[in-house]
Amino acid sequence: MEPKRMAIIATKGTLDMAYPPFILASTAAALGYEVQVFFTFYGLQLLRRDLSDVKISPLANPAMPMPVPMPVMVQMLPGMETMATMMMKQKIKSKGVASLEELRDLCLEADVKFIACQMTVDLFDFEKKDFIDQVEYGGASTFMEFAGKTDICLFI
Repeated sequence: MEPKRMAIIATKGTLDMAYPPFILASTAAALGYEVQVFFTFYGLQLLRRDLSDVKISPLANPAMPMPVPMPVMVQMLPGMETMATMMMKQKIKSKGVASLEELRDLCLEADVKFIACQMTVDLFDFEKKDFIDQVEYGGASTFMEFAGKTDICLFI
């Protein structure tokens, strides 16, 4: 019997949108699924060697819980993104939630396949040296070949 399969398309590179693909991929792999994650457009940021620049923005994110309500004008001020990122990283750490690096490593240890969209790599003039070594490169057709035979396919 073949293992169940899960395909995830990761399109966002912000801190809040980085957690779902890594959590879902590592969990599915731990449950015995064969998992591939296709990173495209801004999701490619999650494959960079250094994830310390991954930020979160309170702007246009009305569901983001803040200690005090903030009007949109305040959210636009310089430094608010840095402050929101710092606050979120502190909350993640204080609650014992794994870091992005730890979650990404869990995925790799569990044989989750990471595919970087070659078209997007070319579009943004990225170089392979910008990314972790465990990345494969391919186009949408590479991913579709796997995704077409999955039990679960998610777009994040």
